[in-house]
Amino acid sequence: MSAHPAAPSVSPAPRPLPYLPPVPAPEPGGVPFFPPLRVRGGRHGLRRSMRRRRRAVAAGLAVTAAALAVSSPRAAERTHPATPPAPHEQAPAREPALVSAPVRIADAETVRLLRPGDRVDVIASANSATAGAGEARVLATGVRVKGVPPPRDASPEAGALIVLAVPRETARALVGAGSSSRLAVTLC
Repeated sequence: MSAHPAAPSVSPAPRPLPYLPPVPAPEPGGVPFFPPLRVRGGRHGLRRSMRRRRRAVAAGLAVTAAALAVSSPRAAERTHPATPPAPHEQAPAREPALVSAPVRIADAETVRLLRPGDRVDVIASANSATAGAGEARVLATGVRVKGVPPPRDASPEAGALIVLAVPRETARALVGAGSSSRLAVTLC
C-alpha cells in the first residue's frame, strides 16, 4: 500500500444565479381595508395599570394621613367650636414671656444629672445661720432647664450653676431667694 499525500480540498466555483425577471409593483389601492387590531395588555396596558396603582397608593396615603391627624392628642385643641365659648369658658390669658434665670444650686452633684430640656422644681431652704432653719418653700414648679454651664469651681461646697427658663416674676423670686437661702432642685 502506498501512501498518497492528502490533496487539498478545492471547492467548486459558485454557480451564477439564473436571471429572474423583475416583479411588478402591486397596483395602488390593491390592499383591502381592515380595522386596526386591538391587543390587550402590552406596553400601554402596563402604563394604565401603573397609573391606577399610583392613584390607589396616593389615595391610601391621604386617608392614612387624615386619620392620623384626626386621632392625634392635639386634634381636640385644634378644632374650633362653631359657637363662641361662654364668658366663663374663655381661654386663659397669655402666658407671660419667659426669661433666662441663672440659679446657683447648692448640690453640685445633683446638677450633674440635669440636661437642657429637663423640668425641675426649685426649692429654697433657709441657711443654718438664719432663723427658721429647716423650713423649705417651693419657689418654682415644672420650670425648664435651659442650660447647664460647666462648673468653674472644683469644690462641691460652691454648688453649681444652671440656667432656667421662667417668667420674669419667678426669676426675681429665685434671685432674691438665692442670696439668702440654699437652693435645691427636684426632677419632675
